[in-house]
Amino acid sequence: MTTPQPTAPASVVTDLYLSTKTLHTEAERSGIIRDMLRGEASREGYILLQRNLLPAYQALEAGLESHRDNPLLATLAAYRLDRASALKADLEALCGGDFAQVPVLPEGAAYADRIEQAAKGDGELLIAHAYTRYLGDLSGGQILKKLLAKKPGLTPNELTFYDFPAYADLAALKNDYRNALDEAGKRATQPQAIVDEGSVAFQLNTDISWAVQSAIEGAKV
Repeated sequence: MTTPQPTAPASVVTDLYLSTKTLHTEAERSGIIRDMLRGEASREGYILLQRNLLPAYQALEAGLESHRDNPLLATLAAYRLDRASALKADLEALCGGDFAQVPVLPEGAAYADRIEQAAKGDGELLIAHAYTRYLGDLSGGQILKKLLAKKPGLTPNELTFYDFPAYADLAALKNDYRNALDEAGKRATQPQAIVDEGSVAFQLNTDISWAVQSAIEGAKV
């Protein structure tokens, strides 16, 4: 008897969206993310959050680059969205040129490590992390940019992370990238593992959000 092969999803983006919907809501109600969405984030909290997301972006972009000749991920790698460089530039602007004193919390390190693990082998689990990070930046991230400009009053050179200067139409970029994720998902050998990895990614984001809030509140004591 032959073992049936897993059926590729019609849309890995749809499957990721449906499977993480509850976790997405929980993330939006967690720690520093909740404060940001309420327009109540502090400058210190935002800096600490972004510092702890930087290693994740570095791991994601290094992982995609390592698979640029892999037919499964080549299209995603070709976008070279390069959020890590923008994020690093923002942190330098936010911290007067040096953010070395801003700590990477255990939760931030754990997130980056998970992405590094996802990049191993054929790297198809990176699809889940690219979905979580990049589609998030092109969706809710654009709302956050406006909120952060109001409170705590961040300036444009402190918010370049949310800009995609190589792309004039962000709506078109979001649609094209969603399609690229779906095409990658159709080539994947373990589609359910990608969907499961999406849930892990959202939980790791929630962990960072609570950890950042706890650290900021602890610093005030």
